[in-house]
Amino acid sequence: MSHRFITELGEREHLDQVFLVSDKQLRPNRNGNLYLCMQLADRTGSVNAMMWNANEAVYRRFDNGDYVQVQGNTQHHNGALQIIVNKIDRADLGTYEEEDFVQLAPKEIDGLAGHLAEMLRGMRDEGLTGLAECFLMDEAFMEAFSSAPAGMKNHHAYQGGLLEHTVNVMELARLISPRYENVDDDLLLMGAFLHDIGKTVELTYPRDIGYSDEGQLLGHVLIAVEMLTAKATEAEKLAGEPIPPERLLRLKHMIVSHHGEYAFGAPRLPMTPEAMALHLLDNLDSKVHSFAKIMAEDVNVDSGWTSYQASLGRKLFKGN
Repeated sequence: MSHRFITELGEREHLDQVFLVSDKQLRPNRNGNLYLCMQLADRTGSVNAMMWNANEAVYRRFDNGDYVQVQGNTQHHNGALQIIVNKIDRADLGTYEEEDFVQLAPKEIDGLAGHLAEMLRGMRDEGLTGLAECFLMDEAFMEAFSSAPAGMKNHHAYQGGLLEHTVNVMELARLISPRYENVDDDLLLMGAFLHDIGKTVELTYPRDIGYSDEGQLLGHVLIAVEMLTAKATEAEKLAGEPIPPERLLRLKHMIVSHHGEYAFGAPRLPMTPEAMALHLLDNLDSKVHSFAKIMAEDVNVDSGWTSYQASLGRKLFKGN
């Protein structure tokens, strides 16, 4: 049976196919009977799945990040598609194609990484170029940066998502900086590169996305500042001269303020033109990507409007 992608699924369809599983939980219902809930995914998105009358043995058949063979039926619940699972087991090798579950192909990731390096090496500021080169020469960092997601669920939540999001923000930075005389284009570009580097450590992402101990205890903002401090020391040793302290301070401020508001986890509010620009560009890319994802996964295929999105407080218009 050929794989039907999640965005192609409708209500009351019978399924017998492979998905990538994550976030599995064994829970009791009101009567104390156990049920299994999980997220099933392919390259087009993810869907909530439930298995009633589950038990510990079923729970232990597979791990988060496994490919699983699922038999079940689709239904709509509270405006979203979900799968009621009748049977689930770890999938056999040869029963699935890995490219059906990868949103960015290796060739796309290589292209994005090359474009990122080109933009960084094109800066005029020699101190920032030397700093950037220390990151680019670090093979372990670049491998992690090219593999990591940008988040757990909200935006670019897939392998390579961090790289894609970062390149998008850097391209936006290059586009808007010539419009504003008081915005330092190299500083904004470097800040766009650095703002989420801590997610390479904050998140775990072999296949299933989760939080590392450092991610839970510190968060990607603090981790990014520590990474920048270490690379700045390395760059200064290689160059034989210090990076101007204020330049480094402005970069650190851009990292700690890029969420824009205290309520969204920013330790500081933006206090420089580059910090404010970075916050807005980061928000732009993440929000537009989230809107596109919601529209693509919406269950109201016969309507020009999505179902009500509680997190946004609105429906989204898809067009007729």
